[in-house]
Amino acid sequence: MKVVCTKACSILLLLAFYAAVSVKAQTLVTPNTQQAGPVKGIVKDKNGAAIPGVTVRVKNTSSGTTTGPSGEFSLSLPEGRDTLIFSYLGYVTQEIKVGAQSSLNVVLASSESQLEQVVVIGYGTQRKRDLTGAISSVKGEDLAAQPVQTPTQAAQGRIAGVQVIASGQPNSQPQIRVRGTGSVLAGANPLYVVDGVLTDDIRNISTSDILTMDVLKDASAAIYGVRAANGVIIITTRKGKAGKPQVRYDANAGFRQASNLVKMADRSQYIAYLADVSPSKDPVNNPYVYDGTTDWYDAVLRNAFQMNHNISVSGGSEKGTYYLSGGYIAEDGIITTNHFKRFTFRANNDVNITNQLKFISQLSFSRAATRDVELGDTYRNLYRAAPIVKAEEGGRFGNTSGWGNVGNPLLALNKRYDGRQENRIQGNVALEYSPVSFLKFRSGFNADLKYGNDRVYSYKYLNDDVTFLVAGGNQQNPNSRLVREEYRTQGWVWDNTVTFDKTFNKHSLTVLAGSVTEGFYTTSLKGTRINVPESPDLWYLDLGNPDVQSTISNTGDKYARQSFVGRVTYGYDSRYLLSASIRADGSSKFRQKWGYFPTVGAGWVISSEGFMKDQQLFNFLKLRGSWGILGNDNIPTNAFRAITSIDLPYILDNTITVGGAIKDIKDPNLKWESTTQYDIGFEFSMFNSRLSGEVDYYNKKTKDALVIVNTPALLGDQDNSYITNAASFKNEGYEISLNWKDKISEDFGYTIGGNITFNTNELTGLNGGQALLGGNVGQQSFVTRTDNGHAVGTFYVRKALGVFKDQAEIDNYKDKNGKVIQPGAAPGDLKYEDHNGDGSIDDNDKIYAGSFQPKCFFGFNFGLNYKEFDLGASFYGNAGNKIYNGKKAYRFDDADNIEASYAGKRWTASNPSSTDPRIISSSTPASTYFIESGTYLRLNNLTLGYTLSPKTLKAIGISNFRVYVTSQNLFTLKKFSGFSPELPGGTIDDANSTNNKSGILDAGIELSAYPTTRTFALGVNVSF
Repeated sequence: MKVVCTKACSILLLLAFYAAVSVKAQTLVTPNTQQAGPVKGIVKDKNGAAIPGVTVRVKNTSSGTTTGPSGEFSLSLPEGRDTLIFSYLGYVTQEIKVGAQSSLNVVLASSESQLEQVVVIGYGTQRKRDLTGAISSVKGEDLAAQPVQTPTQAAQGRIAGVQVIASGQPNSQPQIRVRGTGSVLAGANPLYVVDGVLTDDIRNISTSDILTMDVLKDASAAIYGVRAANGVIIITTRKGKAGKPQVRYDANAGFRQASNLVKMADRSQYIAYLADVSPSKDPVNNPYVYDGTTDWYDAVLRNAFQMNHNISVSGGSEKGTYYLSGGYIAEDGIITTNHFKRFTFRANNDVNITNQLKFISQLSFSRAATRDVELGDTYRNLYRAAPIVKAEEGGRFGNTSGWGNVGNPLLALNKRYDGRQENRIQGNVALEYSPVSFLKFRSGFNADLKYGNDRVYSYKYLNDDVTFLVAGGNQQNPNSRLVREEYRTQGWVWDNTVTFDKTFNKHSLTVLAGSVTEGFYTTSLKGTRINVPESPDLWYLDLGNPDVQSTISNTGDKYARQSFVGRVTYGYDSRYLLSASIRADGSSKFRQKWGYFPTVGAGWVISSEGFMKDQQLFNFLKLRGSWGILGNDNIPTNAFRAITSIDLPYILDNTITVGGAIKDIKDPNLKWESTTQYDIGFEFSMFNSRLSGEVDYYNKKTKDALVIVNTPALLGDQDNSYITNAASFKNEGYEISLNWKDKISEDFGYTIGGNITFNTNELTGLNGGQALLGGNVGQQSFVTRTDNGHAVGTFYVRKALGVFKDQAEIDNYKDKNGKVIQPGAAPGDLKYEDHNGDGSIDDNDKIYAGSFQPKCFFGFNFGLNYKEFDLGASFYGNAGNKIYNGKKAYRFDDADNIEASYAGKRWTASNPSSTDPRIISSSTPASTYFIESGTYLRLNNLTLGYTLSPKTLKAIGISNFRVYVTSQNLFTLKKFSGFSPELPGGTIDDANSTNNKSGILDAGIELSAYPTTRTFALGVNVSF
C-alpha cells in the first residue's frame, strides 16, 4: 500500500503542472447529427461586459460550445431543435428560443439570488432551489474580507447551526460544532472536503483562494458515510475563466493585541491581602521583592505585527483554463516568543483534451514555521506571580519562586524553544469523459501529504545570581533537554463515478453511482536527550550526554476504506423534488467492517403551484425534509484487537508451564458511531426577493457512541479500561436565517442579515453506567461530569450559597436535626448547600450546574454601499451557557496574586462580604462560586472600504482598486469576569480522564487558554 501511495502521489505531482493551451473558440458538435442553419451571437452581463467561457448548449442534445474571450459564440442547430441553454457559474441559467433568428445578443443576470446559486453537494452540484437538504453556503469573498488565518474562523456567525469556537493562538484551527456535540471520544469536528480532498485540517488554505464554502448540516452529508456524523464542510477553490489573463492582489497588514485582559491586584492591594492570609510573610523586607508593581501580563504580552499577502493570475481559452496563486502570512503572537509564518502556492488547471474528454488538476503546497508557547504552568503563572517581584532587569530575572511557589513566566518563555516546521502537499487530478451531454464518467485521484518536524529545546539555567537578580528559589533547569520529532502523514482517495443527468420535458433526473477507495498512513519518530549544546545548529540527539541513553519512541497508524455510493435526484416541473442516496462503507478499523448509510429527502416548491400565482407576498416558498443515517469511525486502528503476552511462566501441579495472558482487553464487537438525523425546513423569498430566509427543525440522535469503560484490576488489563460502544447523545433544535437586501437609490444600497440556532444537547444513555469525567482543575480534580439526562461537559460541583459573614451564621447553619452543617468553617468561608440532607458537606452534595453547551448561538451583520464607499459589520455571540473560572480556582500558594476586583470585594473583618470569600486556595472545593455566565456578544468585524470609480479605473488601466481599514474582535459584551468566554477546550492536562482525549469534556474551563485577540489592519484589493 505504501508503494502504491508513493507512486500515485508522484503521478499526481507530474500531472498537476502543465501549460494551459490558449486556442480560439471551438464548436462541439456530436457526429452524425443533421445540421440546420448556423446561429451566432454575443453574451454579456447587465453592465455590457462580455462574459467568456459561457456554456452554450442546444436543449435536449449534446451539441454545444463555449463563448470566446469577447463573449462571442457560433454553432449550428440540429434539425428540429431551436432552443439554446446558456449557463455559467455565478449567473442565472437562461433558455432562449431561436426561432428564425440567426444572431443573438444575450444578457445573463447575476445569480445574486441565493436560490439560483450552485451548491456543491458531494460528488456533484445542484441549484439551491432544487435542494431537499439543509445546506448553507458562504462566498469566498466574504471569508477573505476578514484579517484571520483560517476560513472557518472567518465563517463565524455566518451560518445557522454552525458554532465556531476560535482561539487567539497563531496557526490554531477553530473547533467547529455542526448542530451540537454528538460524540466525546471520537471527536466532534466536521469532515472537510477541499476540491475533493478529504481532510480534517484546512490551515494550509488561503481564504483568498476560496470560491465557496458549502456546509452539509443534515442527512445529505450521508454521502460521505463513516466520516459524516459531525457534518461536512465542502470548500471549492477558484478556477480560471476563458479570456485574457487576470491578475489579482490582496493584502492587509496591521497588529493584534490581547483583548479583555483581567486586571490583577497592584502592590497595595496584594500586600493588604497578604496581611490577612499569610501574616508571617514580609512583603517589604525581603530580598526578592522591590518597591514597585509588576504587571506580568504587560511584561509578557505585546502588540503583535501581522501581514497577509496573496497574488493570483488566472485566464484561459476554450481549450483550457488556469489559476495560479501564491500567498504569504507572517504573524507574531501576542506572547513575546510566539510567531508564525506560512507560504502557500496553488495551481488549478482544466484542459479540454477533446470535445468529450477533460483533464482537471488542483494542487496546493504550503510551508509553515511556528514557534509555539507552553500554555500550561508557564501561562498560568502569569496569573499567579506576585506583583511585588520584578520581571526582569539587565538580562536577569526576578525570583518569583524565591518569594512564592511560582516560577517566573518570562524566564520560562525565554528559556524554551518550541519550534515546528511543516510542509504539506494537497491536490487531485481527474479525467472526465462525456460521450453524450447527459452522461459523464469521472475518475479522480487525490492525496494529502504532510511532512514535519518538531524541536523543543529547554535551555540550562540555575537558581543563581547569573540567572536571577537574587539567587534562591526552586526554579531551575540543571540539564538542557532536547526533544526532536519527525513525522509524516499520507492520505489518498481514488474515486470513480458515473453521472446521468437529463431533462425530459418537465421531468429532470440525475443518477450517480461510484466507488471510493481510501488509504491512510502515518508514522512518527520521537527522541529525547539531555545536555545537548545550546547552539541550534547542534540540536541533534547524538550530541547530547553520551552517558545518558536517548529516549526513543516510534509510533504509526495505517488503515483503509472501501466504499460504494449511489444517489438519485428527481424533479417534476421544478415543483416536486425527491432525492435518495446510499453509501456502503467498509473500514479496516473494525472486525465488522461494513456499514450502510442511507438518506432520503423531498421538497415541494409551493410558490410554483397554480394557486400561488395571484398572491404577491412570496416570490419563492419551498417546504423540504430529509432523513438519514451517518457514521463516525474516528478511533484508533485495531481498537478491537486484544493484545496477548506470551511465554509467561505458570506453576500448575508444581510444574512450570509456559502460557499467555491477555495484556490489553478489547471489545471484539466494536463498531462505528451511528447518527440518525431528520430535518424539516422552509425556504422563502418575499417582497420582490428583498427578504429571503430559511427555518429548520432538526433532531439528531447518536447511538453506539464510543467511550472508555473502566474495568476491575483483577482482570489484568494494563490500563484497567477498554473502548466500547456504550453511550447515546441527542441534539435537537431550530435554526432561523433571514437576509434583507435593498437599494434606497442607485448610489445607496444596504443589506441586513442574521441567524440564530437553538440547540438542546443531552446524553441519553450510558450503557456501561459510568459517567464521563473531565476538566481537571488542580486539586479540585474533575469539575465536569457527563451523565444521563445532562449535556456534554456539565459542571458537577458543590453549590455555594454565599459567604459566612460571622460566627453566628456558621452556628445557625444547621440541618433538620439541629446539627451544625459546617462546624469547621470560619467567618469569610464559602457556605455550601447540604444537597443530600445528611448534615455534612462532602462530594456527595455535588450538583449539576450547567454546561458550556449554549442554549442558543447567533450572528448578524449589516452592510452599506454609498457610491464608492462600503461599510460592513458582523456580530457573533451565544447565550445560556456556563463557564468555569479555573484560573481563579488554580491557586497553589497563599502568596499567589489575586484579581483586582476580588481584592476589593472579598470578605474582611471590616467588610464582611456575603459574595466573595476571604481566601481562595488550592484546597477550596470546586463549587458554583467559580461558575459564571458564558453569554456574550462580540463585534466580530468592522470594515470601511473605498473603491475607485469605473471612470478612474479606466483612466489608470486597472479593473478594480479597493482600499479598506478593518478591525477584528473590536469589543465583547460579556458577563464573565475572566479573559475570554470563547474556550474551545483541549488545553487542560486531563491525563486521568480517559474519555477526554479530544478535549470536549473540558470546553468552557478557563485555565490555560490562549487570550482572545483584537486586530486592526489596513488592506488593499487590486485587479488588473
